[in-house]
Amino acid sequence: MKRKLFWGALGLLGLFLFITAAGAQDYPNKPITLQVPYPPGGSTDVGARIVAAIAEKMFGQPVVVMNKGGAGGQLGWTELSKQKPDGYYLGMISMPHMLTAILDPERKSTFKAEDITPIISQALDPTTISVRPDSWKTMKELIDDAKKRPGQISAGIVGYLQDDEIGYLQFAEGAGVQLRLVYFDGAAPAITALLGKHVDVLFCTVGDNYNQWKAGKIRMLTIMDKERSKFYPDLQTTAELGYPTILSAATRGIGAPKGIPQPILKKIEDVFKKAMESKDHLDKLEGAAQPVKIMTGEEFNKYYWDSFNVAKKWVEYVRKK
Repeated sequence: MKRKLFWGALGLLGLFLFITAAGAQDYPNKPITLQVPYPPGGSTDVGARIVAAIAEKMFGQPVVVMNKGGAGGQLGWTELSKQKPDGYYLGMISMPHMLTAILDPERKSTFKAEDITPIISQALDPTTISVRPDSWKTMKELIDDAKKRPGQISAGIVGYLQDDEIGYLQFAEGAGVQLRLVYFDGAAPAITALLGKHVDVLFCTVGDNYNQWKAGKIRMLTIMDKERSKFYPDLQTTAELGYPTILSAATRGIGAPKGIPQPILKKIEDVFKKAMESKDHLDKLEGAAQPVKIMTGEEFNKYYWDSFNVAKKWVEYVRKK
């Protein structure tokens, strides 16, 4: 009896593996949805549309970009987590934005970090610290002034408990300063506030303020990374300035609902990796001032969970305060 059960179970397993493999060979046989959890026009949306147009030629099926904005991305990620894990509904994911939404009890997230499988990263966009051209010339000047006037210098922050605020919190801890935070829903109003002298300092990503810097409207003081940016080759990193723990970035990529079969997951990863490595993709993302960073498999999975731990630390810190 036991032997019959064993061979029966083994047969079912073999049938499942055969069906899964056959499904992967046939995948995709209809259009793929790539959901963007933000309104059209932002960095995530632009990146998604660029890579989708390239990938669909390789898939042989349309990759349809669908915007589902709301609640800072939470509405879209919630929808993604509920989809059938068959490879036909993918979504753009953002770290730490998605992770802080999960970790902050006030957001009342109905999905967990485990409910979404990270597949491939597209861009890693470090946080920068910028000021007006008639303001502080160096990070040292800003830090020295902030220590003399705690809480008096205002800082524009894009988003609540997202990459820019986490960057500020690391900066405040590492440099031993305290600024007065002013929150904005997006980079455009935050930059307008800096230029209009409504805030003194701005924390936002490379992709957000590159055009203003290029036009000479703002001065960059540092970039929160270990390596210099190709967009600001002369700009010193926080690590170079003696603050190796001040590292912050918005990382954008593609994820799927948990439970997606491995053969289909691998096919999606391979196609999008090839699309992202293409000259067309690299040139267009560079034109949009988006620093390309491609991670897949174990590397991206590790980055995802490392980001989760960092986000958890700062969410708990803010809530205690």
